[in-house]
Amino acid sequence: MTPGGNRGWLLRLVIAFGFAQGAVSMARPAVSYRALALGADERAIGVIAGVYALLPLFAAVPLGRRTDHGRCAPLLPVGVVLVSGGCALSGLAGSLGTMALWSGVMGLGHLCFVIGAQSLVARQSAPHEQDRNFGHFTIGASLGQLVGPIAAGALIGADMARTSALALLVAGAGGAVALTSLWRIERPGAPKPRAEQDARVPVRGILRARGVPAGILISLAVLSATDILTAYLPVVGEHRGIDPAVVGLLLSLRAAATIACRLVLTPLLRLLGRMVLLTATCLLAALLCAGVALPLPVWALAPVLAVLGFCLGVGQPLSMTTVVQAAPAEARSTALALRLTGNRLGQVAAPAAAGLIAGAAGAAAPFVMLGALLFLASGVALRTPPRPAEDPPSARKGADARPRRRTAR
Repeated sequence: MTPGGNRGWLLRLVIAFGFAQGAVSMARPAVSYRALALGADERAIGVIAGVYALLPLFAAVPLGRRTDHGRCAPLLPVGVVLVSGGCALSGLAGSLGTMALWSGVMGLGHLCFVIGAQSLVARQSAPHEQDRNFGHFTIGASLGQLVGPIAAGALIGADMARTSALALLVAGAGGAVALTSLWRIERPGAPKPRAEQDARVPVRGILRARGVPAGILISLAVLSATDILTAYLPVVGEHRGIDPAVVGLLLSLRAAATIACRLVLTPLLRLLGRMVLLTATCLLAALLCAGVALPLPVWALAPVLAVLGFCLGVGQPLSMTTVVQAAPAEARSTALALRLTGNRLGQVAAPAAAGLIAGAAGAAAPFVMLGALLFLASGVALRTPPRPAEDPPSARKGADARPRRRTAR
């Protein structure tokens, strides 16, 4: 079966990603609430959020190398087991140190799943399908981000230590459901020649490919915004007297807007092109992130988060396509792993910086930092247009009748 054939595998991958991401999205605010119940301050919350990304920081490139020269699917169940175990064991932890450790295991599992899944999409999609398929794939993440915070908010109550532990155990059980959608998800392919398996493109060569650094930076900025929003909105809510259930609804509203964005991503790309769409959404997201730092009432915060979620929905799938199309064909999984390494660098550095800023200037101050980071990403998107994908077969019809416009998409 050739790339672009039966897309049943993509639907099953979206379902599995929805359950795995739902577990993580339920666990992240639950970890913050449980840490607060155990006596953590803003700095400690930032450290625990950073440890989530620390183990993946060192594992991403080796896992990408392995996937470039082998199969993608084995990483998926490994990731699910680590995510589910990390969630459940975080709920059983009785100290901030052990919570940080299991948070790191959860992050490593999420990395394994995402590298395997993204490489699967890149490998089993025709070039003109990549924007669409990556967009559909990330709907799974958005579905998880929609349901997870609502579930966490519904379970966490006045007895924060007990109810947050329960939420983490439920998250672990929910994540394990992803295993049911992973059976025979990878199509068999011809084995690569030994010489091709042994060939490795240097990391420096991948990073020099035009478009790869831009994709990495945009992805880092967007994911850092999503991650700190998930980790710090509960802290902001606690300071402003917003109930945890309302915080969960606000986070889910942001995720619902992201889903809406990805459902209309293809027509938006046709209308604006990839460079303009990335630049405009990063710039607007920068302004909205800074707006979260203002003491807005809940009725005003809700539309801000909805528009912010829509804007943040663009960066991840388009940065995946940008990196895949810019990287050498034999090193696409490694390039995606480098993109994820950039993400994890952001997830280590941004929460740590956010913790320091929050401790010095208040819990809402990290959102100003995120605004500056997204503003930088909008400038990079403007200066470095991604390489266009191949035209779909339908677009080639009538090519002789009219000149082809060479615009960056």
